This record gives sequence, C-alpha cells and structure tokens, in this order.
Amino acid sequence: MYLKRFFKLLHRVDQRKSEFIREKSFLTLIFSDQLCVITFLLLTASRPAHPVHTSITQMQYNTAEKAFEVSLRVFTDDLEDVLTKENNNQRVRLSDKDANGPLVERYIRKHFNLTNAQHQRKPYRFLGKEQEVDATWIYIEIPYTEPIEGSLLQQSLLMDLHDDQMNLVNVTYKSEKKTVLFKKSNSQQVLTW
Repeated sequence: MYLKRFFKLLHRVDQRKSEFIREKSFLTLIFSDQLCVITFLLLTASRPAHPVHTSITQMQYNTAEKAFEVSLRVFTDDLEDVLTKENNNQRVRLSDKDANGPLVERYIRKHFNLTNAQHQRKPYRFLGKEQEVDATWIYIEIPYTEPIEGSLLQQSLLMDLHDDQMNLVNVTYKSEKKTVLFKKSNSQQVLTW
C-alpha cells in the first residue's frame, strides 16, 4: 500500500518534470524529487507491523566438527515484542551492542530444541545475535554425533506471539537438504532421512 503511494508520487513528479525542464527550473525539480523521497520515508516509518509472521532457520551439519551450525532469522519487532512480554513487560530494544544476549538465549532455549532418537535433548551453545535493518540473526551450534533419523526438532519461535506464525527450517545433513515447515498446530516434527 505504501509502495503504491510512493510510485503515485513519483509518477506525479515525472509528469511535472517536463514542465520544470521547459521552465529550466532545475532547483525546483531537485526539491520535488527530494520531497517525494522524504514523503515515502515518512509513510513507511509510520507503517503498521508487517503482515507476514514467519522466520527462517538454516541448519547445516558440519561433518568435521560433528555439529549443526544453526542460523535463525526473525523479524526484530516481533522478537522485541515477545522478549518484552517475557521480561515482565519492560520494553526490550535490540541492537548489535545491547546487553540482551541472555534474554534472547533464554527465549531461544525454550522454543528451539533438537532431541535425538533416544529422546535425549541435545545441549547447544548460544553463539550470539546480529542485527540487520528489520531482522535479527541468532546463531547456535548443536554438537550431534548420532544419526539424525528419528530426531525430533522443535521450532516454536514467536508462536506464543502470533497464531499464524510459520517457521521454515532448511536442514542440510550429509549433502542432502530438506525443508520443514512448523506452525502452531505442528511445532515439533520428526526428522526423516
């Protein structure tokens, strides 16, 4: 919707460019283009929360290290909202240099787990997090020496915040890749290879 408004504004500026050029008023043209960009930025800054509630997880098995290297990508605003809820409603803001690592780690440990075929939850190392423009990357490493067949994966991040949350997990294990979709009704799945 906001992008559509932006393009309408650009179209109006383009229509007026010929008038500006005829008048040789380049200063007005430059001002108009800058005003259009500023309007777009203002419109998008006040936009409502994103309508898609999804996360993407990459799980890659490192045979030399005998461990899964895991990268979870979530929308920062959703993560901040759920961490605020977990933090007795004290507002949490995420950045690269914040002190919220332990809060993020505690939340991840509750909602992301790998259990082997013998029903033993595998311990893992929280390596940290990294901020992008609107997303947060979370990194963990799960030592795993047994076969993956019959393992149970839980990926319920943000499902306590949004009923329509979907979490996509791409698992690469011994050169074979599978994608598993997790929803609120199906937040744990057995991995088959």
